Amino acid sequence: MVTFGLKVALFLAAFAFMEGFAWFTHKYVMHGFGWVWHRSHHEPRHGAFELNDLFAVVFAAPAIVAIYFGTSGYPWLLPIGLGITAYGAVYFIFHDGMVHQRFKVPLGKSAYWKRLIQAHRIHHAVHTKEGAVSFGFLLARPVRELKAKLKARGVQA
Repeated sequence: MVTFGLKVALFLAAFAFMEGFAWFTHKYVMHGFGWVWHRSHHEPRHGAFELNDLFAVVFAAPAIVAIYFGTSGYPWLLPIGLGITAYGAVYFIFHDGMVHQRFKVPLGKSAYWKRLIQAHRIHHAVHTKEGAVSFGFLLARPVRELKAKLKARGVQA
């Protein structure tokens, strides 16, 4: 039997795991072999969507599978799927709404959100596959460290 406490722990663990997974895939997949899709995100957008948006579909698949099997006999998978989905929702609101302003978000006044937004904009100071900094979404190094890294690489942020 999956207790409420275990469900909460699995949900939180999945949510936390996703930040590390997002950092890894952003750095090594999106800025690696997935640059074919991700490049569109580092260039001016033409229209409502960009090729990079396909990553959301790919990353939704494990959540959908976990939720499906979590409601079909493997109840411990449901909070994992919901944790992944919750991370995706927070990412979408933060990244697409607050940072790239694809829609209006009434958040972003705290020092935490301002630092994350600035860190992500510093990431976008580099328009190529190599040389970018700050690959996380909900955790970021201090802005002064990121600017120093870019400056050492010859990029002004």
